[in-house]
Amino acid sequence: MAKIAVTDGLSDEAVRILQSAGHEVHIKHHEQSEINNGSLSKFDAVVIRSATKLLSQQIMASVSDDGGIRFIGRAGVGVDNIDINTATKMGIIVCNTPGASTSSVVELTIGHLLASTRHIVTADRTMRNGEWSKKRLRGSEIGGKRLGLIGLGRISRGVAQIARSFGMEIHAYDPYVEEVPGWITMHEEVDTIFSSCTHISIHCNLTEETANLVNSSRISMMPGIGLDGTKCGNHIVSCARGGIVDENDCSDALSNGQLSSLALDVFSTEPLIESPLMNHDGFHGSPHIAASTLEAQSRIGTEMASLIIQFFKTGKTDYSLNNV
Repeated sequence: MAKIAVTDGLSDEAVRILQSAGHEVHIKHHEQSEINNGSLSKFDAVVIRSATKLLSQQIMASVSDDGGIRFIGRAGVGVDNIDINTATKMGIIVCNTPGASTSSVVELTIGHLLASTRHIVTADRTMRNGEWSKKRLRGSEIGGKRLGLIGLGRISRGVAQIARSFGMEIHAYDPYVEEVPGWITMHEEVDTIFSSCTHISIHCNLTEETANLVNSSRISMMPGIGLDGTKCGNHIVSCARGGIVDENDCSDALSNGQLSSLALDVFSTEPLIESPLMNHDGFHGSPHIAASTLEAQSRIGTEMASLIIQFFKTGKTDYSLNNV
């Protein structure tokens, strides 16, 4: 049976499932320096989240002459912290759990969008300071506005369906999708999303192509006036990956009024300790909690446990991110 390292946590239910199948589970965070020195090479599999990085150096250090890691599991969606090409060359299979947290991320995205346009966070902050800012905190409805989606995967489509039920007109940019519902207007260029939409939600992976995709140039294209003629301002939400949104440019845009609100669950550097964004009432954030619900963590864990059990029983899985 397999010896499994769980570096960033896993649900109790998933651990029980793995142990019941005869696997040995070790729950301990490994620092990057420890991984570089081969701390994972005594394991057959490793399950990580976003805190652990398995790039080329760490992956090569995880394989020893007499064995080592054969399975990398990303308990979640994003895999920019894993060098899949190196893993493939080393004969290591890589799996994630792309559908398990979809509903949770969709709900937080919509929550951030509504909180932005209705000043919910600012209202709470000012009330705690003894202020009654009823006249100042006049918001706008999301109905009758255009929502631009950057990326059109599972989460983005879930956001689109809910936003549509609020009366939003849905626009999207994703050069990698083919089948799209007729009620979504697709764009061939990302710039036209920004020039058409007052509300933008980010749903793509962090790549060289998407790094700092949201920047001052594109924010300046946003119209500020909704499809219904309301001067609703410009609003951006991201629960995708840190680094897609240029946080300094967004801070400047909040200062000069080009951006009315920015809501982020992910940041270029995490944890976020100091940031110019903290100086703006129009900014609110959350500490990378989009998938942090009881339901999502249960689904992520049990799905990952099933993949591990299947792999060490048959040598393959129904789903993986690489061909080994």
